[in-house]
Amino acid sequence: MAAAYVEEAFWQDAAVDKRQVDGLGAALELRARNGQPMADFQLKNAELAGIDLVNHGGHAGFSLRDADLYRANLQNAHLFALDLRGSSLMKADLRRANLHCADLRDCNLLGILLDGARLDNIIWDRQLLQERKGREQLRGGDSVAAIQLFQEAEETYRNLRLHLEQAGLFEQAGLFFHREMVMRRLQMPRHSGRRLLSWVVDLFSGYGEKPLNVVLFSLGLIGVCGLLYFLVGVRQGDQSLGLAFERGLWANLTDLLDCLYFSVVTFTTLGYGDITPQGLARPIAAFEAFVGSFTMALFVVVFVKKMTR
Repeated sequence: MAAAYVEEAFWQDAAVDKRQVDGLGAALELRARNGQPMADFQLKNAELAGIDLVNHGGHAGFSLRDADLYRANLQNAHLFALDLRGSSLMKADLRRANLHCADLRDCNLLGILLDGARLDNIIWDRQLLQERKGREQLRGGDSVAAIQLFQEAEETYRNLRLHLEQAGLFEQAGLFFHREMVMRRLQMPRHSGRRLLSWVVDLFSGYGEKPLNVVLFSLGLIGVCGLLYFLVGVRQGDQSLGLAFERGLWANLTDLLDCLYFSVVTFTTLGYGDITPQGLARPIAAFEAFVGSFTMALFVVVFVKKMTR
């Protein structure tokens, strides 16, 4: 069997039960160190516990791209900077493995076991494989297949998030939590109220992971309401503030700035009283004050959640 290790067909033959091969890990290590190609290797159910595929002294890691590692035993494996792009790690056992700086783009990570694994600086996809395929199916009109893929994507994002949180990698965990919630939303009926509400929460705060969204929404609302006050007019004592074509550019610009100031005061519910709404400005001010109080409370929750991690 040792001679078969050097044959390309042995490694790429899915019919060969790799569980029955002794010394498989050592043979794979030797092949990597000799610089031989390791693309499309069929290693389903392979016993590779403790394998060392670290390119010691090299600037780049070894490449094991497009491999099938379904249910492979990779416990305590040393996979620093290993290029696994396009590989299937579905239900692979990577407990206590070192995946530091590994490249896991385009990988199938459904059901992967990562308890105690080192996960810092891994190169992840912005969207996991199942999510991308699900969106392709949705564009092709196959909503049933798309929902199934979105379910798998949600499960995978949740699994990765939990392990990243355990490893203290909260920034990446937060990104995966956001994708998890997006996948859950895409499984809801397209025109349902629940899906709309979920989309609004995502837009405002990124499901609690994007405080900048809250700030941008606040600035946008203040600006829009300020322009509306400028168009419909507000009062400052006995003087009316608003758009007036008969007045000069500088006077209109000054009134616009005063309206923006009033919008800030209304949004923050300070209510100084130096400028007051009139006519159509009143319902606008009431709406802005209501949304503003809610938005500031939301920002505090999101900001504290991010800072306490």
